[in-house]
Amino acid sequence: MDELATLYFIILPLVMGAALVEGLWLSRTRAEAYDWKAWACSLADLAGRRLLALVPYTLAAPWLTWVWEHRLFTQSLDSVWSVLLLFIGLEFFYYWYHRTSHTTRWFWMAHSVHHSPNQFNLAAAYRLGWFGKFTGTSLFFTPLVLLGFTPTVVLTALFLNLLYQFWIHADWIPKLGWLEYVLNTPSSHRVHHARNPEYLDANFGGVLIVFDRLFGTYVEERADVACDYGLVSPAVSSRNPFAVNFQPWIGLAKDVASARSPSEAWMYLFGAPGWRPDGAGLTTAELKKRVSIVQPVMS
Repeated sequence: MDELATLYFIILPLVMGAALVEGLWLSRTRAEAYDWKAWACSLADLAGRRLLALVPYTLAAPWLTWVWEHRLFTQSLDSVWSVLLLFIGLEFFYYWYHRTSHTTRWFWMAHSVHHSPNQFNLAAAYRLGWFGKFTGTSLFFTPLVLLGFTPTVVLTALFLNLLYQFWIHADWIPKLGWLEYVLNTPSSHRVHHARNPEYLDANFGGVLIVFDRLFGTYVEERADVACDYGLVSPAVSSRNPFAVNFQPWIGLAKDVASARSPSEAWMYLFGAPGWRPDGAGLTTAELKKRVSIVQPVMS
């Protein structure tokens, strides 16, 4: 883990510097004001996450250690095939982790922080929230440990995967031609961060977009539908890092407390984000259905 911490602190100033330069450039070249308060919120979120890293809490660490002790194989990164297995395997499990983080409220509580900015820029890339470890997101990657990769190697590979995704948080980089068929690009990721009903729950890949195409979750950015960024509700996100991180959990606690049965409590915890017992919630399926009803009427 020491190597990962060293890598993190080498990369961190470069990431923060690039986001600052982008902010200065966009603030000078665009009519729309750059949201410096949101930039500060992302910085505060990053600082809080580093402080919480000192607290030894996680749902996954004991499990990862147990899985490593009971691994089926032992992989060596000296082998090209092992490196390829690590890369493809991580992409596969990252896809399902990321997809689940959008379709299951328990995981969405932590991941929603990343989607809270109303502007899509490099600073939004490192707003990742404080409670991801608490929800157990690392458990999605335990099969790689079972296959023989050490927990440190898996977590380092995941860090590099997220580092790749830093540059794709840009609304000024155009489509990249044939690369759009293979890689997760800024265009694909703009769709992923958009709250337009046409774009919801799409493009979950990390480095690759291949698994989205295989599993039917790829949506292309359209010239006639501009991406509108942020959470479905509220329309304008708070710039307070404590509110951004704690409000989802407070809302979850209130919903579970209001449940009239164990099944309702379960759905509030593990159903789709926005689920309501009366079907009048803000789930992706319900939002898409409302749009499909309105459009024929308007036409």
